[in-house]
Amino acid sequence: MPDSSPTQQIELEPIPGKRYFTIGEAAKLCDLKPHVLRYWEQEFEQIQPVKRSNRRYYQRQDLLLIRQIRSLLYDQGFTIVGARQWLKGEQAGDDAKRYRQLLRQTITELETIRDLLKSVR
Repeated sequence: MPDSSPTQQIELEPIPGKRYFTIGEAAKLCDLKPHVLRYWEQEFEQIQPVKRSNRRYYQRQDLLLIRQIRSLLYDQGFTIVGARQWLKGEQAGDDAKRYRQLLRQTITELETIRDLLKSVR
């Protein structure tokens, strides 16, 4: 029987290579609901989607940040205040830990893409 504890990390699909993502696309890629993204924009100053004609457009770096926040809150058990402090570097001591985690996430996405390309051959 699979472990259903809150610390079990889900596998997020790779971020496609396009420039902008709507809030619906961003929510799906980050396994969140759109209202959660809108709320997090208020809580985390680092999330700053491009806004045009009353619509939000997220870029790849926004999605990576949102996935990082999601991991901090859902997988690692941080509170919003704790996650905010960690992102500002107050909790991490230095940025190396944060960058290593982002690199691991990017490597995982690239490995998934590589495996998909190999299976298509």
